[in-house]
Amino acid sequence: MYSPTRTLLIATGMSLSMAAMGVSASTVAQDISDARQEAQIWTTYTLSPYLSASDLSVVVHDGLAILTGKVNDEVNKDLATQIALGVSGIQKVDNQIVVQADFSPPATTARGYNQVVEDASISAAVKSKLIWSKYTDAQAVAVETLGGQVTLTGVAESAKAKELAGRMAMNTRGVVSVDNQLKVASVATSVAATAKQTTAAASQKITDSWITAKVKSTLLYSSNVSGADVGVSTDAGVVSLTGTLSSGAERALAIELADNVRGVKSVNPQALSF
Repeated sequence: MYSPTRTLLIATGMSLSMAAMGVSASTVAQDISDARQEAQIWTTYTLSPYLSASDLSVVVHDGLAILTGKVNDEVNKDLATQIALGVSGIQKVDNQIVVQADFSPPATTARGYNQVVEDASISAAVKSKLIWSKYTDAQAVAVETLGGQVTLTGVAESAKAKELAGRMAMNTRGVVSVDNQLKVASVATSVAATAKQTTAAASQKITDSWITAKVKSTLLYSSNVSGADVGVSTDAGVVSLTGTLSSGAERALAIELADNVRGVKSVNPQALSF
């Protein structure tokens, strides 16, 4: 499998050496351009849900992209061509990819680039929801994602806060399962933390626009709510939800998610139907 970073570094090093030997600047620039185009094509392949598991290699020379490897469908071979042609500077594609219906990539325990990006995005989404929540202390919670499986570690202020953190994580797009390892703090520690959080919240003015933005983001991050179908507005901390959802359960979850956001005084769901 092609490694874009390694190839780009090699090309850059070779180009610098060639420049030192008197090779023209245009040749050096072309070598670097070829390497960048190879990296862009390969990265797009790894992020594609249809090509990420394929065994593909890319070589670019002066606007010509040469593709080799194996895919399991003719459609995917054509997709590889179209992606390459979509890269700026690629004028022609020599697609030598072999279509093999029973092709399966070699087994590996390492995560692919696309999975690493997906896991990092999930962790960021879960962490954001915990930060925005008025019931959880995100600073005391660590979030780790591996193959869509989220692990929460750290301290929760109460059993309710622990349960809520787990539910928020589970309702995040891309999450397959949640291992909630949060430890419930002692009563004394919990009271102190709650007092500290209350003081911090009182000293920080939370605007209606901030609340609206965070409620919208929370809904969009959630896997069991069609966040794009919900309108959100806030007036003096009161959040109004509008739109139409598919079920009463989805409506109830949307209301709960909105009410969990820091600064929300109450939720008005009268215009949110199903």
